[in-house]
Amino acid sequence: MTIQAGEKMPEGSFGIMTENGPGAMSTDELFSGKKVVLVSVPGAFTPTCSMQHLPGFVEQAEALKAEGVDTIACTAVNDVFVMDAWGKDRGVGDSVLMLADGNGDYARALGLEMDGTGFGMGMRGQRFAIVVEDGTATHVAVEAAGQFEVSKVEAIMQAI
Repeated sequence: MTIQAGEKMPEGSFGIMTENGPGAMSTDELFSGKKVVLVSVPGAFTPTCSMQHLPGFVEQAEALKAEGVDTIACTAVNDVFVMDAWGKDRGVGDSVLMLADGNGDYARALGLEMDGTGFGMGMRGQRFAIVVEDGTATHVAVEAAGQFEVSKVEAIMQAI
């Protein structure tokens, strides 16, 4: 079942790159006591994800933080090395936390996985953005297939 506004975010963990190499971050560390915008893209380095979705959140990071957002996090069903390289390539710096959902476990826990095997991408996470306050989803915006409207930064800023 797909996560809905008002529901607690499922427990899980993400891969992150640390100064000492690959590490992990639990959902409790990510969400507890914070307002977080969790953005999911079908894949790092893919056209819409790289040229529009992630850059919008990087460009508007300060505006989101001015609205009370503590953390902007971007996840994809990619490994920690890919997410780290993609973040560097897109110049995210400290504005967006790059989270690897390497096996798609968190996308599946949210009920937001998608089958990209027809495109040679395997199982992935759908394109979405969720506003989370202290571990509870307060706004869930999931894109229809092939769309990029409800999860882009402008729509999320209106929802906050």
